[in-house]
Amino acid sequence: MPLLLFDLDNTLLPRDAAFRAWAQDFLSDHGLPPGDLDWFVTIDGGGYVPRSTVLSAVRRRYGLDVSADFLLAHYRRGINSHIHCPPRHIEALQAARAAGWTLGIVSNGGTRPQLEKIRRTGLGPLVDGWVISEEADCVKPDPLIFEMAAQRCGIAPTGDWAAHTWMIGDHAPADIAGAELTGLRSVWLHHGRPWAESGYRPTLKAAGLPEAVGQVLAARNAPSPRPGIRSGGTARRRAAGVPVGAEEALVGARSGARSTTSAPAGPNAPVPANAGAGSAPGTGAGSGVRNRSAGFAVIADARTGVAAAAG
Repeated sequence: MPLLLFDLDNTLLPRDAAFRAWAQDFLSDHGLPPGDLDWFVTIDGGGYVPRSTVLSAVRRRYGLDVSADFLLAHYRRGINSHIHCPPRHIEALQAARAAGWTLGIVSNGGTRPQLEKIRRTGLGPLVDGWVISEEADCVKPDPLIFEMAAQRCGIAPTGDWAAHTWMIGDHAPADIAGAELTGLRSVWLHHGRPWAESGYRPTLKAAGLPEAVGQVLAARNAPSPRPGIRSGGTARRRAAGVPVGAEEALVGARSGARSTTSAPAGPNAPVPANAGAGSAPGTGAGSGVRNRSAGFAVIADARTGVAAAAG
């Protein structure tokens, strides 16, 4: 079964729009000039500037007598309250599912906030699995995180799996470079930007997610990435001293979790449908999608809850 992987922020979810909405609320709540919104957007850097840098700058600019932790909690609550998955994106996922594709999410970011986005937006029941860089101890563009995503979606990252896998994302150094290094074909969401990288290129470009998914469905038999670029798969695991066929152990070792949090090795392994995946209003747990990251989500929640209590 072919595999279609998605970035989360600014690919499946309009993260920058949610940030702007939070910034507007922040300015309004503190009686600050609404014209400062552009300043917020600039220092945010599309989410790639560390939150500690952004929020420290906010405290200094306005002389706020609040802690960094208070600001961070305000930010996380605010941005997630504004996040949503556009109906056209949901329709695109459903179209890919109907066409026989396995779907997964590969996201760089913090485990807790990214899981919250997946839950709030109802994405959990729409995909087969996900991997988040913090819990995986592995960050895009490292090919390993894409292999972990395949594993959690029930596809063993062996043989010619990469030839049947696509990655859709908006961030070239993470999503497109990672796809290239792993041997995957890719679609870059340009959001009106020109391509600026000279060392690698996406297979296709699209203005938005629905167009990107449509291109993938139409180009399923497109040529695979050029040979020789792929650094993942069996050869890399042998070079690293990992026995071939030990993919599940590899996932557990890198994510800090053993077999209870890793995806089952085969597509027919017994897992409860959407167990623990959570849902947003309007999404039912009985959708029939066998989300193989659901067990991880339950355990991750327990761990973050313990950490919060200890804090």
